[in-house]
Amino acid sequence: MKRIKFFVFVALVVMVALMMGCSGDGWISLFDGKSLDGWKPVENPDSWKVQDGALVTDGPRSHLFYVGDVHDGKFKNFEFVADVMTRPGSNSGIYVHTEVQEEGWPGKGYECQVINSYPEVKPGEYVERKMTGSIYGVRNVWKAPVPDNEWFHYHIKVQGRTIQTFINGELMAEYTESDDPGLIELMRGRRLDTGTFALQGHDPGSTVFYKNIKVKPLPDDLATPGIPLEDAKYDSLLITLAQKNFPLLDLHVHLKGGLIMEQALAHARQYGFTYGLAVNCGLDMTYETNDALEEFLATYEQPPQTYLAMQAEGREWLDLFATETVAKFDYVFTDAMTWTNNSGKRLRLWIKEETEVGDPQDFMEQLVQSIEQILTEPVDIYVNPTYLPDEIAHLYDDLWTPERMDRVIQALVENKVALEINDRRKIPSADFIKRAKAAGVKFTFGTNNGGIDDLGRLEYCLAMVQECGLQPSDMWHPGDKN
Repeated sequence: MKRIKFFVFVALVVMVALMMGCSGDGWISLFDGKSLDGWKPVENPDSWKVQDGALVTDGPRSHLFYVGDVHDGKFKNFEFVADVMTRPGSNSGIYVHTEVQEEGWPGKGYECQVINSYPEVKPGEYVERKMTGSIYGVRNVWKAPVPDNEWFHYHIKVQGRTIQTFINGELMAEYTESDDPGLIELMRGRRLDTGTFALQGHDPGSTVFYKNIKVKPLPDDLATPGIPLEDAKYDSLLITLAQKNFPLLDLHVHLKGGLIMEQALAHARQYGFTYGLAVNCGLDMTYETNDALEEFLATYEQPPQTYLAMQAEGREWLDLFATETVAKFDYVFTDAMTWTNNSGKRLRLWIKEETEVGDPQDFMEQLVQSIEQILTEPVDIYVNPTYLPDEIAHLYDDLWTPERMDRVIQALVENKVALEINDRRKIPSADFIKRAKAAGVKFTFGTNNGGIDDLGRLEYCLAMVQECGLQPSDMWHPGDKN
């Protein structure tokens, strides 16, 4: 009799779990695949419908709030998952720790961004750069990790003061809140507390699908796994720029000097950076032949939240690599640190033994002429700009005269090449950047690290943003190539 009662009890537990949409591993369904039961659309309710087992947003702005019975719609620590698909140019988002708001953009909680391509806009109009996986306006992802028209798995985890986003199992963004009063004020309601979920219908041109929406509530007393940035002032700057849609991309990072992929990605997440990982291609460099470069490309596993760059070294690269091979990179950059002088000597300016300066003024004339020629090569970015050998580096301000600066700037404009602001070398100068901005040059950030110890935080780049008045529209983005 006891065995019968036991099996009856187990059957009842299983039945209740199934009725509640709860699986044995703790996941609870929030969407029945057939109706909006448990969900409340606001502002423009007709922007939401159920189609083929998915919630679909397609219409004017509307937010769909969870108001069902699970946890009474109040969640603190949890894991949330959904399968999502976007149409080209569509914008949406998943809000956590929010509350029902009858109109406008939700003012409480965090938005986890959903957008995988840029909508068509007129020149000068706002272009949303904060892509899928972003903790919106706090720690952004500046490259779409997945394409449109394909289902992908969105996973959000909140534990204590830490929020994380995962796309198809890959950690995209994470942020741990600080108790700094200035940061709390800056965030304006973006505070981990308790609340419900909401899906965003952004605009009439956005069509986004959601299905398999589930939550796994976690204990309320879980410890915070992350550590907030100690430098609250710097964190405030990062968040201010993130909110302004200022793309925090470091497009000149190398996996060398002991730096491995996992370390680079963790470093980028800490600050909300997106990295362009570059490989050196050219004579006496890592990849000297087209076959070797093709072999690398065939085996390289590119993390979806990163770009892959070709660093075209020396002037020989144009003959060493096929156009179709070069086109497999997200972008190409070069510098003027390797060139041949008027005496026929091949210079590598960062190596003392391979550098021949002579008269500084004559050297500068040769350097500027070389830069003008180099900028006609099919590249996207001019990096390590205005670099001078150690022998004459102390004469930088004297040697980089307005006339020489303007010649380089004119070549950048004519050839539509972006100018790197190099964090590690702290070049070019603010005067050069201001002149370039006035001429319409686009900019990028780059570190050109030698390893893990000098990867840095883009502090010189961000200082130049403030000193030179750079705006998001002044920045070049790899996504603009297509």
